[in-house]
Amino acid sequence: MSHFSRAPRLLSLVISLALIGAQTSSARTASPLPPLPSQDAPWLYKGSDVPHDREWYFGVLDNGVRWAVRNNQVPPGQVSIRVRVDVGAMHEKPQEAGFAHLIEHLVFRQSRYLPQGAAIPTWQRLGATFGSDTNAETTPTATTYKIDLPDASPATLDESMKLISGMVFAPNLSDSDIRIEAPIVLAEKRERGGTAERLMIAMRKMMAEGQPLASHVTVGDVETINGARQTTLRAFHQRWYRPEKVTVVVAGDADPRLTAALVTKWFGEWKGAGPATPDPDFGAPATPPGADPANPVGAAQVLIEPTVPRSLIYAVLRPWHEKQDTVVYNQGLMLDQLALSILNRRLEARARSGGNFLSARVDQENESRSVDGTFVTVSPLDGNWRGALAEVRGIIADMLDRPPSVEDIAREAAEMNVVFESQVQQRALLPGGKLADDLVQAVDIHETVASPAVVQDIFKQSMPLFTPQAVQEHVRSLFAGKVIRSLYVTPEKGEASPEDLRAALLTKAVPDERARAAQKPISFAQLPAIGAPSAPPEVRPTGMLDVQELTFANGVKAQFWPTKDDPGRVIVKVRFGAGWQAFKPADNAYATLGQLALVSSGEGQLGQEELDRISAGRKLGFDFRIDDGSFQFTGETRAEDLEDQLYLFAAKFAMPRWDSGPLLRARAAGKIQFSSYAASPQGVMERDLRYLQRGNDERFAVPTPQQLDKVTPEGFRQVWAPILAQGPIEVQVFGDFDSAKGMEALQKTFGALAARGPLQPATTKGYAFARPGAQPVTLTHSGDANQAAAVVTWPTGGGVEGLTESRHLEVLSQVFANRLLAAMREKSGASYAPQVSADWPIDLPGGGTVSASAQVTPQMVPLFFETVDRIAADLATRKIPASELALVTEPLRQQVARASSSTAFFMSQIEGATQDPRRYSQVRGLMADYVSVKPEELQALAARWLVKDRAFRLAIVPERK
Repeated sequence: MSHFSRAPRLLSLVISLALIGAQTSSARTASPLPPLPSQDAPWLYKGSDVPHDREWYFGVLDNGVRWAVRNNQVPPGQVSIRVRVDVGAMHEKPQEAGFAHLIEHLVFRQSRYLPQGAAIPTWQRLGATFGSDTNAETTPTATTYKIDLPDASPATLDESMKLISGMVFAPNLSDSDIRIEAPIVLAEKRERGGTAERLMIAMRKMMAEGQPLASHVTVGDVETINGARQTTLRAFHQRWYRPEKVTVVVAGDADPRLTAALVTKWFGEWKGAGPATPDPDFGAPATPPGADPANPVGAAQVLIEPTVPRSLIYAVLRPWHEKQDTVVYNQGLMLDQLALSILNRRLEARARSGGNFLSARVDQENESRSVDGTFVTVSPLDGNWRGALAEVRGIIADMLDRPPSVEDIAREAAEMNVVFESQVQQRALLPGGKLADDLVQAVDIHETVASPAVVQDIFKQSMPLFTPQAVQEHVRSLFAGKVIRSLYVTPEKGEASPEDLRAALLTKAVPDERARAAQKPISFAQLPAIGAPSAPPEVRPTGMLDVQELTFANGVKAQFWPTKDDPGRVIVKVRFGAGWQAFKPADNAYATLGQLALVSSGEGQLGQEELDRISAGRKLGFDFRIDDGSFQFTGETRAEDLEDQLYLFAAKFAMPRWDSGPLLRARAAGKIQFSSYAASPQGVMERDLRYLQRGNDERFAVPTPQQLDKVTPEGFRQVWAPILAQGPIEVQVFGDFDSAKGMEALQKTFGALAARGPLQPATTKGYAFARPGAQPVTLTHSGDANQAAAVVTWPTGGGVEGLTESRHLEVLSQVFANRLLAAMREKSGASYAPQVSADWPIDLPGGGTVSASAQVTPQMVPLFFETVDRIAADLATRKIPASELALVTEPLRQQVARASSSTAFFMSQIEGATQDPRRYSQVRGLMADYVSVKPEELQALAARWLVKDRAFRLAIVPERK
């Protein structure tokens, strides 16, 4: 049963046309429609007593196609279509490896209603962005085609259903199409290959040795992909693409009678050819010969990967089998979830207190209808994998040996209850695409969906079952299986052998009770006040909907928006300081570690453990990020917890704490992670690109292990304490809360802070830019020899006054991206997914960039630079044709229209406006800036910014070995 199926109905915000630029239209029709079939016994709920989600309507066509449709108005005007075919990589014969995935690509190439290469521009004309609104996915068990159609009307829905039906049951699959698409698939294999692919294959072998899952890689083999022909692919398609193996799911702002009728219209005439082929046997884990039933340790593997952090995984495996998705079955799942939550909390507590592992957790997964497994994942510190494994197994053994306490259970049950309550409250907010994906997932795992209210009701019915003995029984069942297999990944040869790993797992675990959680509850009422509550703030309207701006006597300002458009949810954001501008170059290690350790270093009486305990049964968040010109805390809460959420944020300023444990753990994580950057072109880009783009600015250099070794708790405090103590604070509070109570909570917390001193002048104003040059800067990686990457970056601007220009640059970048995709992906298969992006720091007068990048073979790096130069020069010298520009502006119009149904969208647009009121007025031109830009304006932008001699170039190529 899916626990996330909801019935959304979000009230669209009423905004002037000057703001949103367009109206959405509901895909309804006044013409008579056939009635929906009876829903007394829907196919999804066969054999289940889980109450039906009555907002879904189900049916089966005469040819066997199953369908499910529902109305959903989030985002307004959008309809999401999913077509799932019950064929994946495990349906392939050895000589067909990769065929399911290759066909997924080819159906977009050419089909009954789409001529050669027309799919992407066709969907773009309908307002769908390729890659996000239009996509597909192949897994070991299924292939799913996905369309999110914005601004849907009966006509565009009819056209979309026609197109996708032809793609599914009548693709061309010609030799000429295969010759074009096979290199693109191989580029995808190359970009996702290397170390990551080796680890995935090793994990599959460990998990499913002797089963099809172990040997069927979804992307396939180079030989079979290059050897694919229309005769073999068409035979594969005919064998598996049959009506009875297809499920069509539609959720969106349309009459379900209409969408059901369109499924019938376009899929009803499809006939399968010949008799159906039985599904292959996915097998089951086998018990090792002579194994101890109580500890059936089987195969172990040690994988040497010099650039990958240490990781140890062992799995207790059971055969996957069909289950009756009943209420009782779901109560068992909830008991499993509760038991694992207790166990994972104990593992986290041990890691924080100085264990031999950086992190560890236990998960239960049903993988690809092949195995039912309990997976234990451990990240050892400093190569002491034996000590780490012994500690983790000791904590698990304690859970197996002694039942958890009533307090343990109550804490985790309270956490679960918050989740289920939130899902009920926010059922009106879930997008149709998520609802459709959830139903597709339910079909894939052979389970059902249920409304949030039903899930919460089952949970409440289950509460009496949550006894210490029942939880212990479920833990024991999770660690009982037919075989235990293990995999250790390490950078060091000789550190372990398969025999060592097997011997460690065969050793009897000694129960370790040290990680049992402290039981004493903590209450916010016990904590000291931030200060004396302030007088009521000065209140003024912002002119943006019902958002008010509050000014407190201490200088804190807030943007305040109580609204019922976001039921059950309140968002709090706190913006302060100068962001990256606040750091000196020598502070780079402390800046990086602050993103991991600042929050967890505590506040007042609350260390990290106490922060967790005080949050039990509450909905509180505490995320932190560093932006170009500010720092930000963010938390999602609810009305009843709003005052406590505000207290947590305000206390970080009023009474910061500097516990060393979180810093030392973050330092260890940074050292472990560092070597992995060198393993691939993507890793080298993540490590070095921003540092290089910003003129070798040390603030943006990823700290080396040697730099991290010099980090001290006192040094951390010296860097971060002044940042928390100075400069103005802006608080955003928006969502479903009572205005008077929210105002009172602000007065007790942020209004009660002491007046803050002025923000100290930033170390630098803006950022330098990398030295341009005709020859690229060349870096190396230690991964596979067929992987490389290339980047071209041009400097642009920044600041609020240039926001219109920044939006035009986004349009220009997307036109550039479409051309680069056609040149590098479609014509040569040189790159799977080249990217072009624009960045414009709003808080700074400069520092913006436009960047084009791609992952390619080393031989293709010069081609990439030549192609980028050619496209940039053409954009600067010739106007973009109106038809080409529309392929970008129409999807952008739809994206902004969809975003305009979210309160969070508007609040993100006005962040910082309490300090710079120009940001309020800049929102009003948002839509027009994207959709009304003229070709000559884009040409002028390209001529100004995309200048060859001003570009910085980076090539990342493999090391010579």
